[in-house]
Amino acid sequence: MKFFVDTADISEIRELAAAGVLDGVTTNPSLVAKTGRPIRDVIKEICQAIEGPVSAEVTATHFDGMVAEGKLLAGIAANVAVKVPSTWDGFRACRALSQLRHKVNVTLCFSANQALLAAKAGATFISPFVGRLDDLGLDGMEVIREIRKIYDNDKSFTTEILASSIRTPLHVKQAAIAGADIATVPPAILRGLARHPLTEKGLESFLADWGKTGQAIL
Repeated sequence: MKFFVDTADISEIRELAAAGVLDGVTTNPSLVAKTGRPIRDVIKEICQAIEGPVSAEVTATHFDGMVAEGKLLAGIAANVAVKVPSTWDGFRACRALSQLRHKVNVTLCFSANQALLAAKAGATFISPFVGRLDDLGLDGMEVIREIRKIYDNDKSFTTEILASSIRTPLHVKQAAIAGADIATVPPAILRGLARHPLTEKGLESFLADWGKTGQAIL
């Protein structure tokens, strides 16, 4: 499974990219707003920092506006993936933009039916929001499993499942098991995948024993 980081913080992106763990970046209007900078400048800088797809979201809610904004965003860099919502106008915009050979990420997906429409419209990515479904007492990972089965049943679909609204390291593992192609995670969650109390305890023990020898490797 590939990892995207869900942030518009360029310093975080550069640090994670340097570690070799990033395959892409996702942003949204809320994340861009936190930077206090123009969206074009933010997206351009991110695209220069990483080779993988960088999702930039439209703010228009109707077809014509989505397509116009999508074209503008896609023109920032070749690796931009235009984000459109899982609405009827969003699916129409996905179709129009994908026919222009732009990468499209259909976001705010909460059902397998929405994912089916996105794939039919030619989406590059579908972003089911597992955490928000869990918040309502539903099983967000079940939607991932349903989408995986639907896509596997139709070999003409090329849309990748991008598990979103990831809240915990457990979500990451569950998404991988459920068949997600990608998980987009906040920086803190991505770093948290490396942590385990037994690893830390073992390292502490090894270093204590090594200290007793009085040796140094360098």
